[in-house]
Amino acid sequence: MVAAIKKSGKTGFAALYMLTVILSCGGRFAEGYCIANDLEQAVSRVFQAMRRIVEASPLLMREAHITAEQIVFPAFHNATISAMTTDYASAASANPTISCFDELWGYSSERSHRLWDEMVPPPTRKIAVRLKVTYAGFSGESVLLEALYKRGMAQPEIAPSLHAGNGLLMAWHHDPVAPWQTDAWLAEMRRSLRPNQYLRMIERSVASESSFIGLDAWDACVDPAVTPVLTDKALRVWIGVDASAKHDSIAIVACTWDRTAQRVRLVTHKVFQPSPQDPLSFEDAIEGTVLDLQKRFRVVKVLFDPWQMQAVSQRLARAGIKVEKFPQSPGNLIIASQNLYEMIDGRNLVLYPNAEMRLAVSRAVAIETSRGWRIGKEKQSYKIDVVVALAMACYAAVHSQGESSFMGFGPDATWIDGPEQPTKTVPSSRSII
Repeated sequence: MVAAIKKSGKTGFAALYMLTVILSCGGRFAEGYCIANDLEQAVSRVFQAMRRIVEASPLLMREAHITAEQIVFPAFHNATISAMTTDYASAASANPTISCFDELWGYSSERSHRLWDEMVPPPTRKIAVRLKVTYAGFSGESVLLEALYKRGMAQPEIAPSLHAGNGLLMAWHHDPVAPWQTDAWLAEMRRSLRPNQYLRMIERSVASESSFIGLDAWDACVDPAVTPVLTDKALRVWIGVDASAKHDSIAIVACTWDRTAQRVRLVTHKVFQPSPQDPLSFEDAIEGTVLDLQKRFRVVKVLFDPWQMQAVSQRLARAGIKVEKFPQSPGNLIIASQNLYEMIDGRNLVLYPNAEMRLAVSRAVAIETSRGWRIGKEKQSYKIDVVVALAMACYAAVHSQGESSFMGFGPDATWIDGPEQPTKTVPSSRSII
């Protein structure tokens, strides 16, 4: 196993090592597999590096047959190298000489663990190995990598950062090993990456949670001269709703897009706190608030989680408000969370001072996963719903730029074709379905 910080040359090393084992030591019908979490990664990392090496070598290129996902060497006892995803069922009949697991930190699912089991080195080959190239993972999530790390560290250290024994040879580097990993590059990585990601990619394994955003970055987006907008019928707003019937708070956040500054601005927000003894009515808390915002502003879109708001959304739609389902699935929360973080970090969000919202942000954490990170909370008692609603509203405002939005019904209905297009009147005879 080779583990080193980001941009250490692990992919190039893996490509050269695989070619050496397959062509020099593999014997008849040697099989090599480049394995990753998806086919694109499997093809575009180690497999692509091997393909480029073969294409750059006149000797190897003359003997190789290359397709999109496989390299065959007929002259070398019909050796093959294939790209493979984490489909453990299709790997059941494999007889690998060498299997390369790329970025093992991301192998966190049961499916990927089953593939790891399927690709066990066969006893019928004189040489059969599993090569792992990776950087550090998440403590408690990258279980497979963490187990291998503990097993390797328990073996004798035969050279600096190199451990061997019990059927495992592990090189685990915590310091830069390549000449291009300069102090200037490390400083840029520290500036560019979130603190938790910098620790994981550059220094060591980390816990799966860290602060969502530093309060210094949040405060830098707060303009003391800005206040909530009371009413502006010409102001286009996007609304995010994070709702709970009993335990969590209900948060409604409205934002607008400033075309001139190319930034999102917080317009207004409202937070309700229901309880098991006194649950709030959705009609009073959400439906009434959104309808009130429609009277005060030009509501373009409302994003909501359909799990709690199906009936309310249908009534809002009948009232002429464009509502859009935004289930709080891991995928949706990841894109909304990262969008909000980038806006705050880049100071592309204008906020008015609000102590309760600032407290909620201070209690929000970034939960790291192999697919990305999302907003979460460290303790169940913490109320961060307003942060989630803000993320939804900002996401809607940013990603609605360039879309066409239908506004209203009847003779005054209009289409708005993105931020740079003029508003066009729709003839009253046009039927809307």
